Amino acid sequence: MSVLARLFGHLVVALVILAAAAWGALAMFYGSLLTEALRAPVAGLFGLAGIVAAVIMLFSHRRWKAAGAFAVAFVLLLAWWSTIQPSNGREWQPEVAVLPYATIDGDLVTLHNIRNFEYRTETDFTPGYYDKTFDLRRLDSVDLVATYWMGPQIAHIMLSFGFAGQDYVAFSIETRKERSEEYSTVKGFFRQYELFYVMADERDVIRVRTNYRKDPPEDVYLYRIHGPIENGRRLFMEYVRKINALKERPEFYNTLTTNCTTNILMHTRVNPGHLPFSWKVLLSGYTPEYVYDNGRLDTSLRFEDLKTRSRINEAAQAADRAADFSLRIRASLPGTKHP
Repeated sequence: MSVLARLFGHLVVALVILAAAAWGALAMFYGSLLTEALRAPVAGLFGLAGIVAAVIMLFSHRRWKAAGAFAVAFVLLLAWWSTIQPSNGREWQPEVAVLPYATIDGDLVTLHNIRNFEYRTETDFTPGYYDKTFDLRRLDSVDLVATYWMGPQIAHIMLSFGFAGQDYVAFSIETRKERSEEYSTVKGFFRQYELFYVMADERDVIRVRTNYRKDPPEDVYLYRIHGPIENGRRLFMEYVRKINALKERPEFYNTLTTNCTTNILMHTRVNPGHLPFSWKVLLSGYTPEYVYDNGRLDTSLRFEDLKTRSRINEAAQAADRAADFSLRIRASLPGTKHP
């Protein structure tokens, strides 16, 4: 092997060590392996050990001993990391305290614990839930809801299913936070939050975003998805199966791989001709445009015009507590009057 090839190999191994050290240090700092007092010093020592091992790999004849020692430490960390398990039995924030589930009797699906809070402000509300039976044969629409609060690149994506043009139920894939927790994108990589499917009345999950969130305010858009309604029914049942599975076996949320957008894409794989993976799914703010480019939204308008006409904030604020909230926010939207 030439000297250049050996040096390149050493460089590759050193970079792998540095990547593993960075991940391990962050896992210790943000994860729940250690007490709060130990997180910073132990994470710092692990990161430093990785840096030292990478330097030795590049400049010392004892490189393989150093790499082997760090590899052992990293494997032990992974074994320790695997002991962190998700749970349904924590002290949850009230918005995610009650798990939804469904019972199925042929084409009749009864959704239990549909959330419908009565909001006075975003943080001041009266919790409320109800059960409702939906006839799968009457499902006639699927709508994509995108809500923006930090620029065009990032959005929270939800789906809402309509039945006979009258009844709607929305699903929002979120983190299940404990009472003392705040959301952190970085923490979301390190098993800090359980995965939660909010099953909600649109007067809850949409209205809280259009009418009550002020810091920062959110812009909400609703788009009718075009496609065979059989696909919508299969997708609805895939959500139902996942919700029931999470009730029995909790899972962790992950900022990159198990989030509000990637999970939707995974669920659509129950349908033939589902959309392939795209970078626009990771930059979730571009998801509506991606769906449009693949012919699944109303393409009789340019996307820019469709987006402008699909903003529902004003309609939702005018409808507010109205019993026909869902119909009012769709009254003037393109492509939503008929399935």
